[in-house]
This record gives sequence, structure tokens and C-alpha cells, in this order.
Amino acid sequence: MDWAKGAVEPPRIWVLMLAVLLRACQAYPIPDSSPLLQFGGQVRQRHLYTDDAQDTEAHLAIKADGTVVGTASRSPESLLELKALKPGVIQILGVKTSRFLCQRPDGTLYGSLHFDAEACSFRELLLEDGYNIYRSEVHGLPLRLLPRDFSSGDPAPWVPARFLPLPGLPLAPPEPPGMLGPEPPDVGSSDPLSMVGPLLGQSPSYAS
Repeated sequence: MDWAKGAVEPPRIWVLMLAVLLRACQAYPIPDSSPLLQFGGQVRQRHLYTDDAQDTEAHLAIKADGTVVGTASRSPESLLELKALKPGVIQILGVKTSRFLCQRPDGTLYGSLHFDAEACSFRELLLEDGYNIYRSEVHGLPLRLLPRDFSSGDPAPWVPARFLPLPGLPLAPPEPPGMLGPEPPDVGSSDPLSMVGPLLGQSPSYAS
């Protein structure tokens, strides 16, 4: 009955090979494949726009001296790097100034050259309309630009502000007036690319 054993063995081998192939082809999730998955050091560059309690539209900007202001338009100082520290918690870094966005216990914002987990970690809440709300992970205070008429003696507002993350680098400045592009080559000339340059001593034979 050896021929019967030989007829049974091949299906076993195929089953084992199929099991090995299925295990090798098992799908694993790609880290940070979705912008909603805030894991593993995911980094985004954004401009945080807000229109809450502002006279005009404002983009959060971190200046070189560490002050945090609102600018009417996007600028290099308003380009921020949002990096995930753990699920739902991020740090915010000014790309131009290399300063971390931090918050004091009274709610005021400042830019620091050194990262402090207690002062510079924010919880990020995604809203249905595309806006986000940020709160200090430690103090629970909302991230909010102070009104223009805010006095240093007044308490900071506790109402959370909505920020709209705008992707991309700031728009390139327009070219100054008076600068024209290069002229097209003169195809009828013996030197269409102007490589020889003007002749200093032109022969009278070629004068018109």
C-alpha cells in the first residue's frame, strides 16, 4: 500500500506550504498611515489659523525673542512643526525660530529654546468642521491667542479657541517690479545666444 501513502502525502505538503505563505503575507498596519493616527513621532508642518476673539484673521507665530503673536497672513514665523509625543498629545515647534510653544500656569504663551514636557505638551482635539482645539496636557488650560486689547494684569481667557491647521509653506513673495525675464534668442542672428558679445571694432564692410 505504499502507493496509497504517496497519494496522501502531497496534499499535506501543499497545506503546510499554504500556511507558510499566508503567514508571510500577513498584513501589518503602516505606522502613521493616517493623519488621524497620532503615534510614533508623526510630524506635520502647519500654520495654525484662528478667528476667535481677534479683530482680524490671525495665524499663530513664534518670534525670535520668544513672544507668541497673531499675524494677519502666513509668514515663516507662523510655520509650525506639530510632532506627536503619544496618542492625542503633541509638541509645537516654530520652524524658523526653533522655539517650542509653551504655556505658563496662568495660560500665557511663550516660545522656549528648550522643550519642557510640563509646559510644552498639548492635547489635540479634532473637531468635525476641520478645526482643532489644543489644551495644556498638565494644566488643562486652552491654547489661545490673547486679544489685542489684553492687559498683562488681566487674567487670560479660559475659553478654548479653535485653530484651523493650514498645510504648506508660506507663499513666495512676488517679484519686485521692473525685473523682466530674459529675452528670447534672435534666431536670425549669427550669434542667437549672445555668446560672442558686441564687437568693439566693427569693420566698415558690415556697417549698414
